[in-house]
Amino acid sequence: MRVTRYSQYTGQWWDNLSLEDLLGELGDYLLQSGFEPGSFEDYDELESDQTLQQLYQAILAALADQGRIRSEDVQDWMQGKETAATQEFRQLLKSLVERMIQEGYIALPADDFGKLERDPHGFMGGAGSESSQVSFEMTNRTIDFLGYRTLRDLLGSLGKSSVGRHDTHELSTGVEASDAPKPYEFGDALNLDIPGTLLHAIRREGLKSPLLLDYDDLLVHQSEYQSSCATVLMLDCSHSMILYGEDRFTPAKRVALALAHLIGTQYPGDSLNIVLFHDGAEEVPVSRLARVAVGPYHTNTREGLRLARRILNSQRKDMRQIIMITDGKPSAITLPDGRIYKNPMGLDPWILKETFKEVADCRRAGILINTFMLARDYDLVGFVQKVTEICRGKAYFTTPMTLGRYLLMDYMTKKMRTIH
Repeated sequence: MRVTRYSQYTGQWWDNLSLEDLLGELGDYLLQSGFEPGSFEDYDELESDQTLQQLYQAILAALADQGRIRSEDVQDWMQGKETAATQEFRQLLKSLVERMIQEGYIALPADDFGKLERDPHGFMGGAGSESSQVSFEMTNRTIDFLGYRTLRDLLGSLGKSSVGRHDTHELSTGVEASDAPKPYEFGDALNLDIPGTLLHAIRREGLKSPLLLDYDDLLVHQSEYQSSCATVLMLDCSHSMILYGEDRFTPAKRVALALAHLIGTQYPGDSLNIVLFHDGAEEVPVSRLARVAVGPYHTNTREGLRLARRILNSQRKDMRQIIMITDGKPSAITLPDGRIYKNPMGLDPWILKETFKEVADCRRAGILINTFMLARDYDLVGFVQKVTEICRGKAYFTTPMTLGRYLLMDYMTKKMRTIH
């Protein structure tokens, strides 16, 4: 008689991989901003598509760095060799990509996942594979996760810090009482201190029924006034942000995502808008930021400030500020007829004059400008100091490694003043 033995299915080792940890390792790839030499030819868009073939390579490289697979086997996979290890990679990649889709971290165009399953080499990659033609998109869940992960890492490097709403020295008549009550004034929230109000009336009328209340008897609770802030984050995406052997734009994007997560979770009354400035300027939603890349552009700082000022003028907040992250001098301005005047050689006096005029307009509108400079050239230092002098803001000369620490600490520790 034939006997069939059953054993418990334990699955594959990659079934226990944490997608969150894997996405953390893939952060540099998912937020990449630079280009290889020569890739600016015929480049006319800010966003670059990412294909599944590239995602496969990034996943295998991350697993090799963790010591889970061998680098030699990854090389065989990239060269299209058929080995036991590369066959296993096909199952591994299929499983991980399926989990990323099911858990809402990435999205594929309609029917493309079916094409991959029908293609015998779809999950192997290589020349002729469908995966080299299929692009994927990060979902809002992935964007939010990367912002949270960056914020957690940055706050971890700061040690203990209290993250809350912007406290001020002012008091308001809010719902949460935290100070002695005060006489009611027209316009206050009618959050009555009932015991105090009744005692005032009793002292005046005596203990009787009915007890008549007078306007002067009314007392209201006071709470600490918490102000709101409207922020425009200006990101320089000119060519210099990836030159000189250093990618400065990817750390800037990480900090932007971290700031968006911080504001969304800890400062719900605040607002954040993202403005990219290059030959011109444009506003982008946070959901698009991860896919934005630098290009063969100049630095039109004035146009970026002008757009930021228009956005902030429409905001009804206690404080309005511009946070500008850049590494270069202004090298372009937009002419009245829409043409772009460019001069990358030195500091052009005309460009500087027009840029400083826009900084002065921001100051007159009550907008503060804080500049985070990722370079320390002599001319740039002078430019930033002049901007700071005009707008009475702050200037930080930092590096991509310390940018997040400076920016987040500045935002969290800022004491907002009530503007009457």
